[in-house]
Amino acid sequence: MEKLIFVYNANSGWHNSVLDSLHKVVSPNTYACSLCDVTYGAFSENEIWKKFRERSTVKMEFLHKDEFVKKYKVPKVNVYDYPVILKSVNGELESFVNANEINDLKKAQDLINVLQAKFLN
Repeated sequence: MEKLIFVYNANSGWHNSVLDSLHKVVSPNTYACSLCDVTYGAFSENEIWKKFRERSTVKMEFLHKDEFVKKYKVPKVNVYDYPVILKSVNGELESFVNANEINDLKKAQDLINVLQAKFLN
């Protein structure tokens, strides 16, 4: 595996970031990106997640869906269900953790547990 690519169900940009943060605070139950929710609070990266990410030997890339579509030349945004974690193997993208699995996560430790379990397989 070359790297893991984390694709958030959100678009990039300052304006979108402000709206996403506001949405997390005002109506967290309707926020569309559970990957964002477990890795970031309303304003900063989750500390448990940050420590795991910094200590990991696995290369990770984090992209918003519009950045992902552009960088990886995906024909359209809805090729994947977002959020998604993909693995890059010899330049080919494969699903590693799908949207349904991510949407079931409640906290950063849940994501860490899923990643560690999949690394062992």
